Amino acid sequence: MESRKHIGQLRWAPYRAHLVRWHQALAAAGFPDVQPTHGNNLFRHLRREGSRITEIAEQAQLTKQHIGNLADYLEERGYVERVPDPEDGRAKLVRLTAKGREVERVAEETLQRLEDELTARLGASRMAMLRELLAELDDALES
Repeated sequence: MESRKHIGQLRWAPYRAHLVRWHQALAAAGFPDVQPTHGNNLFRHLRREGSRITEIAEQAQLTKQHIGNLADYLEERGYVERVPDPEDGRAKLVRLTAKGREVERVAEETLQRLEDELTARLGASRMAMLRELLAELDDALES
């Protein structure tokens, strides 16, 4: 009987490749201490003006304690800062510093290069079809 990969495995391999390349590019740009977990669980959920730990935790579907630990790690290294929330003086917002915005810039450039490589390999029409199908799959899985 032929072994057949299930859809989760087919989605995981490209994602894993993206994570590895993302981390390598950040390390090469001088940010070796930023790990994929920081990108997946904190950076991608931060609003420009900053976000509360509770908001990030809810979006990442992780505990406030875990997100707080990630924020502590990144704050100690100068990637994020905590500032008073203008809507509630008791609360704090986590927001990117200039160093954090540089990480974001390098990450975005890296991910764009990866998409460009995939487009060159698959062709523009097949890549557009892949994006459309994956978007439909994501929508179906979230509803």
